[in-house]
Amino acid sequence: MQEPFKSHIQDNFPELKNKHFLVACSGGIDSAVLVHLCKTIGLDFSLAHCNFKLRGAESDADEAFVVSLASELKIPVYHTSFDTKEYMKAHKVSLQIAARELRYDWFSELQAKHQIATLVTAHHADDNVETFLINLSRGTGIDGLTGIPEKTATIARPLLLFSREQILDYAHRFNISWREDKSNQETKYVRNKIRHKIVPHLKELHPSFLNNFLQSQQYLAETANLLDQYIQELRMALFKEDDAGFMVSIAALKKQKTLESLVYHLFKPFGFTDASAILDLLSAMSGKELHSVSHRLLKDRDDLYLKAVQPSSKDIFEIKDPCNSVREPLSITIEEVSAITTTGTDTLYVDKDHLKFPLTVRKYKTGDYFYPFGMKGVKKLSKYFKDEKYSQFQKEQQWLLCSEDAIVWVIGKRADNRFKVSKKTHTILKFSLA
Repeated sequence: MQEPFKSHIQDNFPELKNKHFLVACSGGIDSAVLVHLCKTIGLDFSLAHCNFKLRGAESDADEAFVVSLASELKIPVYHTSFDTKEYMKAHKVSLQIAARELRYDWFSELQAKHQIATLVTAHHADDNVETFLINLSRGTGIDGLTGIPEKTATIARPLLLFSREQILDYAHRFNISWREDKSNQETKYVRNKIRHKIVPHLKELHPSFLNNFLQSQQYLAETANLLDQYIQELRMALFKEDDAGFMVSIAALKKQKTLESLVYHLFKPFGFTDASAILDLLSAMSGKELHSVSHRLLKDRDDLYLKAVQPSSKDIFEIKDPCNSVREPLSITIEEVSAITTTGTDTLYVDKDHLKFPLTVRKYKTGDYFYPFGMKGVKKLSKYFKDEKYSQFQKEQQWLLCSEDAIVWVIGKRADNRFKVSKKTHTILKFSLA
């Protein structure tokens, strides 16, 4: 196993040869063998151990074992303990989720503090089988069947190539000591039940089951890569970027085959995983929205609009000085000029005497109206937005320049007639968007 492991590192994890990394070490056989292999082939690493305080003296003995192992091998070790049961209660999560969140949060803190790029874990081929069967039993797409990734941006799993049997043989061959966690023998947890009740029968039915499984997972991973490539190309074709985010034509989307699966993959990166809810949105009334942690998805007439959730910001900004340039919420230069020169939607000329300072810059509110420049009479801003075919997101992003309650400028779009420069104007103010 030593030579295959060394070659595997050389071919697939060359970064581990050149940089110090962190090994998650529980003290069990898998991590003990991983530590031995890494040390034997001369890699540079530290150990990290979590004591979850779930098995009393045995948990403390596991911690002592890892500390002793590090001392024996003359490598650095970090160890900590958690009140796991208290965390479960406080966060209302299961034991497995609590332990996972606690350890990976701590690993991340260690990596950041000590500038360690990679965490190495001892997941192996049998762990991959168990994860596959758990996901299969719960119902999953292709992503859930491709198994545990060998590599992420911060985690490496170089033992995924090897079986539990190979690891056990290696431990006996080199007289490696490890700690047994008796809870791993209990079958009240789903993973342990699969490990002890199902996988042995699969191996018995077909002696080459594990190798066949690994080959099948490779095929699934290749298929997933092809699917990702197709989805990326389709997303580029369907998602039209505008100043508010992305616009997706509902008609164009409905032309696609296998629509339910397709919308799941198209919108999953933005936090939307309920395909049926997205399909319902296609035929919903205009204004209906879905929300994820990071994005909003809005039905607006014949299109869907996708926008990242923006952090809340100040709603109203003041311009106190008639000749003061401002930088928020927009970059606007204000200056007195003697005549109207350049014109355009990014430039506004007004009669200074008609303004009452401080001016305000704010968003639209119900009931707003203005007197569009070049037209006679008044127009509700909501009607203006409708005529200009604003999406809901564009309405929310539009800033207004106001003098008291009167709209002076739909910024970057349309001026108000009441503040226009005339023959009677004494002082002209010019507002320019940077």
